[in-house]
Amino acid sequence: MDKFRGKETVFSLIVSITATLGSLYFSEVADFTPCKLCWYQRIFMYPLPFIFASALIKKTKEVWNFVLPLSIVGAIIAAYHYYLQINPDALAPCSAIGFSVSCSDRFITYFGYITIPWMSLSAFLLISFFMLILKNNKN
Repeated sequence: MDKFRGKETVFSLIVSITATLGSLYFSEVADFTPCKLCWYQRIFMYPLPFIFASALIKKTKEVWNFVLPLSIVGAIIAAYHYYLQINPDALAPCSAIGFSVSCSDRFITYFGYITIPWMSLSAFLLISFFMLILKNNKN
C-alpha cells in the first residue's frame, strides 16, 4: 500500500484516460455501436479524467469525495452489463429498443471471458481501489 501513497490520483488519471480512449476507439475506430448500458458507463467514466486532472492541478486530496460515487455506480452498471453478456437470456434494458444494439452482444472476447464490460468493470474497480486508499491516507 505504501508504494501507492501519494500517487493514487495519478494512477486513477491514467486508468480513466485509458478507459475513455479505449471506449472511443471501440466506437469510433473499430465501429462498434455502443448499447444503452455502454452509454451509461460512459456517462460515469468520461468526466473522471477531467476531475483527476483538476485535482492534480489544485493539489487536492479530497477528490475521492467526487469520484468514489461515480466509480461505484459505474462498476455496478458494468457488472450488470457483464452479467447480461454471460447470461444472454436475462432481461436486458436494450434488447429490443428500436435501433439499439443488444446489451448481450459480445464484440470482442479475450481469454474466453474478457469483454468490453469486463474491461469497464476493471477500470471502475481499480479507480475505486485507488480512491479508497486516498481516502484512508488523507491524514
